[in-house]
Amino acid sequence: MGIFHNTSLGLFLLRLGLGGMMILHGIHKLGNPGSIQFIGGKLASLGLPEFMAYGVFVGEVIAPLMIVAGFYSRLGSLLVAINMVFALVLVHSHQLMLLDSRGGWQLELQGFFLISALALLFTGSGRFAIKPD
Repeated sequence: MGIFHNTSLGLFLLRLGLGGMMILHGIHKLGNPGSIQFIGGKLASLGLPEFMAYGVFVGEVIAPLMIVAGFYSRLGSLLVAINMVFALVLVHSHQLMLLDSRGGWQLELQGFFLISALALLFTGSGRFAIKPD
């Protein structure tokens, strides 16, 4: 069963899944400028500067591109993980202990993004990358 023992292929698929799904959120925010004002307001409510809201484009557009391409994917993964921590604190903290109507965790997607980013941070991109690390 050696065909199923390919760590680099597994990491490539993980990179495609994480980066591909995360960038869709970034594209949505690019097309909806109200998202930045919403995030900026949340940051301001915590005493943080509103301009930090533009960091969402780093975490949801630039970093996912880095991850998919395998170009400094550890750095891209760190940026996605930081982005997700901000999302959990700013928007989703009230859902941390809640289940949805089907019994799943309400934050499954956010949890997937965070845990996948952390996994890639610790493993690197694998061989199938522009700049393997």
